[in-house]
Amino acid sequence: MDSKRVGEIPLCHIVAVPYPGRGHVNSMMNLCKSLSSSSTNRDILITFIVTEEWKSLITCEQSMPANIKLNTIPDVLPSEHVRGLDFLGFFEAVMTKMQNPFEVLLDSIELPVTITIADAMLLWVVPVSKRRNIPVAVFWPMSASVFSVAQKQILSLNVSEHGEKQLEFTAGVSSTQIADIPGGIKANQGPASVHFLECVHRIGEANYLLINTVYEIESQVIDVLKANLPLRLYPVGPAIPVSHDIKHSPLSANSISSELGYIEWLDSQPTDSVLYISLGSFLHISSEQMEEIVAGVCESGVKYLWVYRGDTSRFKHCDSDNGFVVSWCDQLRVLLHSAVGGFFSHCGWNSTQESVFAGVPLLNFPIGFDQPGNSKQIVEDWKMGWHIKTSENEFVTREEIAGLVRKFMDPENKEGKEIRQRARSLQQVSKEAIEEGGSSINNLRQFLSNISCSPTIPI
Repeated sequence: MDSKRVGEIPLCHIVAVPYPGRGHVNSMMNLCKSLSSSSTNRDILITFIVTEEWKSLITCEQSMPANIKLNTIPDVLPSEHVRGLDFLGFFEAVMTKMQNPFEVLLDSIELPVTITIADAMLLWVVPVSKRRNIPVAVFWPMSASVFSVAQKQILSLNVSEHGEKQLEFTAGVSSTQIADIPGGIKANQGPASVHFLECVHRIGEANYLLINTVYEIESQVIDVLKANLPLRLYPVGPAIPVSHDIKHSPLSANSISSELGYIEWLDSQPTDSVLYISLGSFLHISSEQMEEIVAGVCESGVKYLWVYRGDTSRFKHCDSDNGFVVSWCDQLRVLLHSAVGGFFSHCGWNSTQESVFAGVPLLNFPIGFDQPGNSKQIVEDWKMGWHIKTSENEFVTREEIAGLVRKFMDPENKEGKEIRQRARSLQQVSKEAIEEGGSSINNLRQFLSNISCSPTIPI
């Protein structure tokens, strides 16, 4: 049959399903946008499946190519549930309540499915797809180093007995102490860690592994993983919201940012003078610690743009001329602004990659899960940031925070100059990976070429 006949098209139909958390949904959507624009010789349709709560957020915040179609399944918990205060409850609900509606929706799709791309944290997608003879690509939304750590059997060691022992992981992953491994990815640390490690184990049953990282930044660990895993691995990051025409217009303005006014405020600030602050949208910080962070930043005298989703009365004692507080912002656009000279971050992987892409050094305040590992990588391996705290349960005072913030943002500080130079170097590596001919673009195209697409589909 001639694939060029009128009324027929060669088609790849991808079904993508992210874990229902902001970092996971956003990175999966950005991956799908990259896939939709990376094909050179075929048509691609992507069915993007999210829980109901994410549909309006996606359509409000993002523009989508015509070949990405949203489909929804019911929320796993009531909308009033505060997931950040009950991480374990939400994670358990995802593991137990999403599968059945996903299967019903998958069976109702009329167009043949070429492949399922599933978030690595959805334990059940691999067997569900395999039962239907649908190949599976698992999307790992964290670093390759965290994946390597999660693979190691030493995670089951008893922390109380071996907490001070230095461990050597895969090449490219810094040695660490067992006690420093975040509880969420450590064996025998409760239901969440059990589910997490089950998800990691099940990845080996998939056909492909797509990792949200840049090969050149984690090359050693990626090479070892490729040599030892029973499936094809592709580093395809950074999965962040940028146009492929990076040299000309990486981001465009949108109506939301114009309404909030923070871009106009940044436009009025000197180069590298503003500290951007965002501590994530999911994991919880105690009220006492947040009080110290706000007071410390305000006492530092440094200009700041803060994405803050809590009670803004905390800022009543701060100099209103020194900062700008919003509930949401176009983060990458902010990080690329010339006025921004640093990022006070929880070290979520998406935020970390956006900071690398923008060439902005990080002041690290990891909260949990993979974030302490990301912070360690930023400071010890990449040398483009500083720690505010070095362990999950450490309490940091306002005096400590104020002093670090002042030193971090001081343009004359020698250490600060060194981390900014390193940040600019990694920025170039990150940008080149998703430019034409870059490693991540080439990997995306190789992945697509290896997918066994459906024959011509009548239209």
